[in-house]
Amino acid sequence: MTHDLITSSFNAVSTAAEVVDGNDLHGKRLIVTGGSSGIGIETARALAGAGADVLIAVRNPQAGHSVAEDINTGLDSPRVTVAQLDLADLSSVRRFAAEWDTRPLHALIHNAGIMATPLTRTVSGWELQFATNHLGHYALANALHDALTAANGARIVSVSSRGHLRSPVVFDDISFLERDYDPWLAYGQSKTANVLFAVEANRRWASDGITANALHPGGILTNLVRHLPENVIEGFRTDPTAVYKTPAQGAATSVFVATSPLLDGIGGHYFEDCNQALPYNGGPEPVGVADHALDPEAALRLWDVSEHAISR
Repeated sequence: MTHDLITSSFNAVSTAAEVVDGNDLHGKRLIVTGGSSGIGIETARALAGAGADVLIAVRNPQAGHSVAEDINTGLDSPRVTVAQLDLADLSSVRRFAAEWDTRPLHALIHNAGIMATPLTRTVSGWELQFATNHLGHYALANALHDALTAANGARIVSVSSRGHLRSPVVFDDISFLERDYDPWLAYGQSKTANVLFAVEANRRWASDGITANALHPGGILTNLVRHLPENVIEGFRTDPTAVYKTPAQGAATSVFVATSPLLDGIGGHYFEDCNQALPYNGGPEPVGVADHALDPEAALRLWDVSEHAISR
């Protein structure tokens, strides 16, 4: 089924609060992974400000409670709660989902992520960026499928990155067992996986009332860069040609995809700056979405690989 390109009045400088303004989310339950730092904080703040009950799922509950207290104090309402979740640990994912049970879940925002880490593998042997950014979220969405179905119109928001342009999913060697490890290729592969997940989840679950879309939040200097050498980070900060978003601007596209009426019943797409992205044209400017990230055959293959990975 084809449709016209989804465009909105919002753009690269729009904030999450501006995007959600006018939407009444009272009675809606949402989960934001990685909600204690960076754009996760501003995503939770904007959604709670519109009336939603937001659970931030975080590795560090102490940091999460600090964020929740700050947002709730500002709203004078206990809209934000906290639960522990380690996406690299599938037992943690299962515990988290079991505690949620089957209460209707209106939006699941896959926001947590790591970037350009040194080579690390999980106890199951998966490269850490692929395991954290993709496999953990894949397992979480599947474990919460019944809760999403119960919402009768739920959305999954998969926070990808322009980094997906760096690499498709290399199915023959996802965990760099044979090829030399490159942290940026590993990151790009995991971000491609985030888009492919949305493509296949939408195909499988649209009939359950669940839509899924992916997005690039924009360039934001958050603690996502913490694994990079200090000279590289300093180069980002001092680059006169670089334009960075604030965290509130970086959260805008996530909030748009999670709440905009323009996306009712629509999924399987990739957004940037609060608009559906055009295809990447191969030029030097990294704008748009790569064909390899929307490839339905790759999306199906990734789903099968992921299903096997979390069942071991």
